[in-house]
Formats: sequence, C-alpha cells, structure tokens
Amino acid sequence: MERKGRRGSIWLSVALAASLVSGSAALASTITQNTSWTIDRAGTTTKYRVVGYGDSIYAGYRGSLSSVAKRAAPLVDGEYLSEAWNSDIEVIRRTKSGALASDIYNNKIVSERSYMQTTNTRVVTFEMCGNDGLQARSNFAGQGGTCNYGVLDTALNNCTTYQQAAMQYINANAYSGTKLKVISNLYYPGYAADNANSGCNDPQTGQKVNKQSKFLPYIAKMNWRACNFANTYGFACNDSFAQFMGADYDSNGDGQIDSDALRYVQGESEADYVNRITVTLRSTIRDANGHLANASTSYDYIQSDDTHPTYTGSTVYVGLFGGTGSGSGAPDYSGAQISGGKNPVWNQFGHERMGWGLSVYGPGAP
Repeated sequence: MERKGRRGSIWLSVALAASLVSGSAALASTITQNTSWTIDRAGTTTKYRVVGYGDSIYAGYRGSLSSVAKRAAPLVDGEYLSEAWNSDIEVIRRTKSGALASDIYNNKIVSERSYMQTTNTRVVTFEMCGNDGLQARSNFAGQGGTCNYGVLDTALNNCTTYQQAAMQYINANAYSGTKLKVISNLYYPGYAADNANSGCNDPQTGQKVNKQSKFLPYIAKMNWRACNFANTYGFACNDSFAQFMGADYDSNGDGQIDSDALRYVQGESEADYVNRITVTLRSTIRDANGHLANASTSYDYIQSDDTHPTYTGSTVYVGLFGGTGSGSGAPDYSGAQISGGKNPVWNQFGHERMGWGLSVYGPGAP
C-alpha cells in the first residue's frame, strides 16, 4: 500500500495548475482523464454502474498526464457498494482535469450523458467549481493597487449556475432506475498558507486584506448552494469541506466532533451557514495536510502538488497525453476488512475519505 504526496494548496483545482497558471492568467489547457474500472467480485456476474463526472479531483490526478489513481473517490464508493450488494461494480469516471464548471456541465455531463443512461446505472455523482475558484484566486493573488473582488463574484456566480443546471440535467437524463444522485462540495486545501495579506488594497479601507478571510466566505457560499440545490433536486450532498477540514474529535469542547459540527445543516440559511463556518467554528477549521483523526494522530489528505487528494494503491494508464483507461480486478478491501461500513484506511487518505463520504448515502439494495 503506498501513500501519495502531502500538503495542500488554495482551492480545489486542476491538473497542471502549477505550470499553466501564473498571476492573473487563466488556465490555458485542460486534459481528458477518463477511466472505466470494474470491481470484479468473486461468485457473481451481476454488474451495476457508478458514474462520476468532474475535474481532476474525480479523475484521481496524481501529477501525471498519462496515469491516474485507481482508488479515486468514485471507485472507493463503488467498492463499498460492491460489498453491500455482493455484486460487480463498474465505475465510470468521465473527467477533465483543468475544466471549469461550465466545461464539465457542457462537455461531460451533457455531451457524455450516455454513460448515465445505461440500464445498470445505480449511482450518478459529480463535482465541479474548483477550477473556477482557482482561476479567480490566481487573478486575485496577482493583483496590485485596488482590489477587484469581481473575479471572485464571477466564480461564485458561475459555480451556482452550473451546479443547479447539472442537477436538473442529471434528473432529466439519468436512467430511471438510478438509486442515488450525489454532489461532492469543495474542501479548502492550503487553508493555513492563505493566512497572509493580499498584494492589493481593499477599496473601502485602503488596507491589505487577509486572503484566507476573503476566500473562506466564497467557498462557504459555493458549498451551501451545492447542498441546498441537492436538497431541492433530490441529490445527496457529500460534505467534503467538513470531512477534510474538521478534526474527527471534539477539539473545542462544544460537545460535537468537529467534522460533524462543520457539516451543512438542511434548513439553515446561507447567511447563517457562512457565519457558522467563518466565525463561530472557524477556530476548528484545520489545514487538510494535517487532518486530525484524534488529538495525537494526523493524516495528510493533500498531495505534494498543493491541490489534489492523497490516495493509496495502484494507478491506471490513460494514454501518453491523457485519454481513457480501463481495467478490472478484485476489491482491494472486502469481507472482514470492512467494519461498520469503513475499510481500514477510510480516514487516512483524501480520496478514501471522500469515497467513504459518498458511500454513506448508498442504497441498501440495487
């Protein structure tokens, strides 16, 4: 079992972020990194499908154009379903590293809708908006003079538009027998690194602004809207922010495990949620490169590229310059290795945690 990478960066993002972004420049490139992997369980030939649409996060990006992590979050979810249903699970990841929310919506969810229309489809999941945030953040970080917050507002507005459109489209086009539809919201890697002043000055105060304090409300709004839309359109919401950024014990003595306390609460207004995240519970938010399982044990959820979740296990070849890879194999964890719906490494790697977060909504039967 191998662990990949450490430390995190600002905002969810994309493959090639370091080489393709500088200052206020937008990402210059995207790359297709699709996979089809069948979890082949002994003693059964029945096969159901999990479809995941997204950017480099669901792709399982690992610093390579030609290969991705096999155990990215959708596959981890599929493995839990394989155990629960005693069936083979075909995990289809239709992903484009570097893609904005509009690109994922138009060129993955819409253009590649056939993958969720097969009669064996049971789960459809998606994530988006990380690259919208990254580009806005890169622009902001490169600003001098008077700060222009419009780039952050545009990222938020575009994210809102395409999250909602994606849910509406999936509802209208996914196979009618689909049992679960779920969105994963955004974690915030590099939270600690962003605790620094901007190069530009606030137009009202004339002072530098703390980047962490400026970005956190935007990501909170994106995440509230993701989960609120999920409730509206019959999706589940996998709260990656709470699971990545909050400790798995009660660090502040308020009677709640931090990762539970940070979760989206249905019925809470956007303003109240943003206040809870950015003010009331802000002291419990911790950079995900040191996720605390308890007061003395931490795990690194972010690779060394400062962006993508850590993973364990093998990789899948997708072509020299991206493309589609496929394969099959027995479950990595099964039977007695799964206890209480958790495999032995469920909270030790970013992709394992995100995949477990997807799995808790899994229907008991296909």
